[in-house]
Amino acid sequence: MTKGWGNASKSKSPQAWDRRMTVPADAPILTADAMRAAEAACAAAGVSLSELMERAGAAVADVAWRMAAGAPVLILCGPGNNGGDGYVAARLLKARGAKVRVAALAPPATDLARAARAAWDGPVEAFAPDTAPAPLIVDALFGVGLTRPLSDEWSAMLRRFAGRRVLAVDVPSGIESDGLQDWLPPLPAAVTLALGALKPAHLLLPTAPACGRVLLAPIGIDAERRMRTLPPLPPETPTADAHKFSRGMVLVRAGPMKGAAGLSAAAALRAGAGYVVLEDGGPAPLSAIIAEAPAAFRARLDDPRVGAIVVGPGFPAGDALAAAVGEVLDAGKPLVLDAAAIGAALPRLGKGTAAAILTPHEGEFARAFPDLRGSKIERALAAARRAQAVVIYKGADTVIAAPDGRVVAAWPGSPWLATAGTGDVLAGVCGAMLARGGDAFDAAVAAVGWHIARARSIGRGLVADDLVKTAK
Repeated sequence: MTKGWGNASKSKSPQAWDRRMTVPADAPILTADAMRAAEAACAAAGVSLSELMERAGAAVADVAWRMAAGAPVLILCGPGNNGGDGYVAARLLKARGAKVRVAALAPPATDLARAARAAWDGPVEAFAPDTAPAPLIVDALFGVGLTRPLSDEWSAMLRRFAGRRVLAVDVPSGIESDGLQDWLPPLPAAVTLALGALKPAHLLLPTAPACGRVLLAPIGIDAERRMRTLPPLPPETPTADAHKFSRGMVLVRAGPMKGAAGLSAAAALRAGAGYVVLEDGGPAPLSAIIAEAPAAFRARLDDPRVGAIVVGPGFPAGDALAAAVGEVLDAGKPLVLDAAAIGAALPRLGKGTAAAILTPHEGEFARAFPDLRGSKIERALAAARRAQAVVIYKGADTVIAAPDGRVVAAWPGSPWLATAGTGDVLAGVCGAMLARGGDAFDAAVAAVGWHIARARSIGRGLVADDLVKTAK
């Protein structure tokens, strides 16, 4: 299968990246197996699968009606229930007066799809290499649960429609919905309508960009919320009786690369910490940060007012880091562990230690957890359980996982965060959120939300220092 997306992935508008890669906030995420279980639970509660298909098809028809804006629509139907959703959408669009054609890859192969096909009173073409296009293509060929890549023949047929507006039903055909495979669709979508819940592939690389703008149709599935998308960033206003220590005291241990620790300290202060102490950082990046020599800093470790300690930014692996990590673990305070500090702390994490947030990027994750396999969500969860700590598995498709199984997927982030020092900033923000007390997972989610929102507000040309300057 080709990995190119053709003209559909291109845009002349500098703002189009954010418009294309939009997902609903705080929305449930289900794997294919979890989705089938949720559908079965609906059926057991009295909502038939045929009713769910009718609702799904109605949602597809509504979005297609708006996208087509009066232009003809071609609906491509596969043999399974995804194709059944397409037949329902075709019937409802025709009833609205839309110009609809249906092309089928194969006859319906499930009872639900057969019933939906029987209710469609229009002609059905064979989807073939010479199938004529339409201004709007509705891709209802294959939904969740695809177990093998599309054939070269089917891929070539779909690529003929490159450049047309495409509405994908649940996932673009060719994508494995659980994020376990890196198959890319031959025909990426301008809009993907997720049915009942989002799927991991909507939020993980490399498939997420091919889904375009992701919309969610709440068709009546009672989706569990152990996995969800990033919630909106709540407004943060200190209470009337707040003081600097109630807002959180953060200590930042500095390694040989002083600038990294300085970024973390400044970020902690900007993110709301009331008091920040930086170890031997030389001149502090902000006047309100307390810079202390190592001996005085270590004396702070026993201060009961300390809400969180950040260690790792700018601190390469070695004996000095191992000693620093050992000291902060012995202090029993909530921790943020970044970079090489993650591997140094792993042998002791979860053995009576305080709450911890780990912030690895891809390379750091691979070094700390080299044996983990599966989707990025599955690997993040496995790492969190092993470390008994919250894991922020960084990247454009950041995943936050807790040992108890909670997951937040933070796609899309900001492409401008792909620059040196932004991870050090995130570690400091995690320190500020963790120092307030409360749940470490909630602190990590709030930190990632702050980081992304800040980056989006700055936009083009962002460097890490911009994230800790005066708030916009």
